[in-house]
Amino acid sequence: METKQMIAEYGLPLEVELSTQIYNALQGNVVEEIIKLAKIPFSDNYYRSMLEGHSFKVEEGTLSRYYNIFNEIKEALQFTEPVDFYITGDSSVNAFAIAAQEEGEPNIINVNSSLIQLMTDDELRFVIGHEMGHLINKNASLVKLINFVFPQGATIPITLQYKIRLWQQLSELVADRFGYMAMPDINVCISAFFKMSSGLDFKKMDMKVDAFLEDNKKRLDYFRNDKGINFATHPINPIRVEALNQFSKSVFFNEKGMSKDELENGMDDLIEILLKVRNTELDSHMADFIATAGLIVANSDEQITEHEIELILSELSVLEIFPKSFLEDMAKEDVIKIFKKSIKKLLEISPETREGMLRYLISISLVDKDISVKEVELIFNIAQAELGYSPIEAAQIFSQMIQIDFTPSMNSLC
Repeated sequence: METKQMIAEYGLPLEVELSTQIYNALQGNVVEEIIKLAKIPFSDNYYRSMLEGHSFKVEEGTLSRYYNIFNEIKEALQFTEPVDFYITGDSSVNAFAIAAQEEGEPNIINVNSSLIQLMTDDELRFVIGHEMGHLINKNASLVKLINFVFPQGATIPITLQYKIRLWQQLSELVADRFGYMAMPDINVCISAFFKMSSGLDFKKMDMKVDAFLEDNKKRLDYFRNDKGINFATHPINPIRVEALNQFSKSVFFNEKGMSKDELENGMDDLIEILLKVRNTELDSHMADFIATAGLIVANSDEQITEHEIELILSELSVLEIFPKSFLEDMAKEDVIKIFKKSIKKLLEISPETREGMLRYLISISLVDKDISVKEVELIFNIAQAELGYSPIEAAQIFSQMIQIDFTPSMNSLC
């Protein structure tokens, strides 16, 4: 099966969609060509030099046992590109994959010595299959592009940050699927997860798989119930374990197993946890306010401009991974009702947000460089009726905002 077919068959649609979005946003086809012409070296040259000089390369004549295991996995996953395998003396339980910089060059998979010591051969098959999954899915190539456009210390726009983080988490779930295909035994895979997260031996601790999975569901509920948010590049282990458990019970491995639709529904439930960027009830009401207030003020002069939409989406991006979809969905609802409810809730939970809400309303009216009389009248009405400001208080804040944020349009001067 070709790589594209494998990704289509075993991948996650949202992961594919996000990788395409991120690549296009970074102008990948253009930037990569410029990089090639400029002969700019990537970090894999550095890693290859370090590994060649300080790590042990897995060759047939030196480490035939691991050489055979690693290449059996490569054949099982039908990965035809060359791969150099290394073992590095390192106490951290970790492994990583680096995509080749030039076509025809070997990719790299490195395994730390502590992982070799801790894992059985079968558990190691799952780990190597996972890393090879990253190479199959071209994750490492996109990571290189991201790191080039945004080198260490650079500021990534918040919306792109969220999408990159979500894509990284989903790509780990896809890589886990390839790990399972390399070692299709859920007990072995769960044991590997347990060892990586705790550093302890599953059997030695007398841990039972069924009990582990049952406890895992309780931990998932903690995150489902808005008790925690994961901002790491890897999804939390409870999600990884349950996602792999569902994959193992699917029609991919059992004719009577979960259908593809059932598997997709189960994954949607888990992915919903990863979509969270709000941390409190306040955040939820604030997202509602930003969307509805933006729509109401921007539309008051019956002409929503591109600048107004950009401002609304920019404010929403702090609270929503997909701000545009959120705004479009909100526009289909009873906007006025949600708007009033959000203000009421925000003032109940955090009265100090009152001035911030008014300033946001004013900023919508100023961003298109055209202070509409209708927008001003609407904002003064909201300031008094919903936010409790007197006319003079609202006018003073509006005046400050004009001095700070208003720039006349050049069109009005021509």
